[in-house]
Amino acid sequence: MTSTAGQVIQCRAAVAWEAGKPLVIEEVEVAPPKEKEVRLKILYTSLCHTDLYFWEAKGQTPLFPRIFGHEAGGIVESVGEGVTDLAPGDHVLPVFTGECKECAHCKHEESNLCDLLRINTERGVMISDGRSRFSMNGKPIYHFLGTSTFSEYTVIHSGCVAKINPSAPLDKVCVLSCGISTGLGAALNVAKPPRGSTVAIFGLGAVGLAAAEGARIAGASRVIGVDRNPAKFDEAKKFGITEFVNPMDYDKPVQEVIAEMTGGGVDRSIECTGNINAMISAFECVHDGWGVAVLVGVPHKEAVFKTHPINFLNERTLKGTFFGNYKPRSHLPSVVEKYMNKELEVEKFITHTVPFSEINKAFDYMLKGDGLRCIIRMDG
Repeated sequence: MTSTAGQVIQCRAAVAWEAGKPLVIEEVEVAPPKEKEVRLKILYTSLCHTDLYFWEAKGQTPLFPRIFGHEAGGIVESVGEGVTDLAPGDHVLPVFTGECKECAHCKHEESNLCDLLRINTERGVMISDGRSRFSMNGKPIYHFLGTSTFSEYTVIHSGCVAKINPSAPLDKVCVLSCGISTGLGAALNVAKPPRGSTVAIFGLGAVGLAAAEGARIAGASRVIGVDRNPAKFDEAKKFGITEFVNPMDYDKPVQEVIAEMTGGGVDRSIECTGNINAMISAFECVHDGWGVAVLVGVPHKEAVFKTHPINFLNERTLKGTFFGNYKPRSHLPSVVEKYMNKELEVEKFITHTVPFSEINKAFDYMLKGDGLRCIIRMDG
């Protein structure tokens, strides 16, 4: 075990003291991991829109002070009692959802919705004892998504940690621990476009472009990008998008536009915005007889999906997905291997890099819609 094992570690963390206010780099104390927990040294992390949403505290119960962050790459510093599949020095990706490997969901090959460790945005403490592992001046600082990677060290349940190839560059593959895998898996694991098929992608942010990348890897011949921001179109070509549709350019529903473009509809569609109207359009634009639509975006909690039942009776299929249907511990290592084998390109998703001391720049970039992913170097 390392020399710091079993001891409290003092380190830097970016603390959110209140909603929407810049994070403050503070000296915090990180307690040792307890049973079934691991303590990680985070080397690289990135900002995801989920961090931004809960930092702004829009539409949910605010919980502050809090350490955000959930897309990251790091190294195991020490392990708690009962952890047998991870050891100090292992290279890992922490994940906002988990895989206990014991519940009905984990044992079912088609599900990744672990009963014990599935995403919980409200919880700010560890599940084992209901307490935080972070403190400052004797007062607790809350966790976020069980990961809290905006800290040089963090404590995570071992079921939310994926051990990966130690030769994989953590400053690149760290982005695979959330959004990129979500979009990629929505295409490869759920939509499963046949070679030569047509695919529509609704929303050309990082998740949508990852879905386009998945369609490209699967061999789709036409990938139609749908977005209201025409400035995204040129960049999207790098991700396999072949055609673009801006719904604002037409005076009829975009599903009708796509049906006309494709002789009756696309073979597959993937919705990545969370806008309920886009979700309906994504379903109604697939071809009758065989079309499959996949919903990825998270809608407003009061949103209602409305479509005519005849759309189902005419043999269209509607599916949903969570984290691209990847089981974090079992499947993420193979996603990293796709990158190592040059099957998956990750670099094009990384548009900015900042030192940890300038983490608020990452928030500024995202608020302006500037770029896709900003890597935060913890040594800076």
